[in-house]
Amino acid sequence: MSRVCPVTGKGPQSGNKRSKSMIATRRKWDVNLQKHTMIIDGKKVQVRMSAHAYRSLLKNSK
Repeated sequence: MSRVCPVTGKGPQSGNKRSKSMIATRRKWDVNLQKHTMIIDGKKVQVRMSAHAYRSLLKNSK
């Protein structure tokens, strides 16, 4: 399963990990995907979305 949020389209980002001596090695940051149960078209569906997208959905639904 891919590490992409279906709501926002956010995917993993890459960059450098820096040691104490500033040696750069490549690393990646994955998206914080969580399983959430949502009601879509009257049915309960389990969706893997980022925590940030879920919080913004909750804030906008109020």
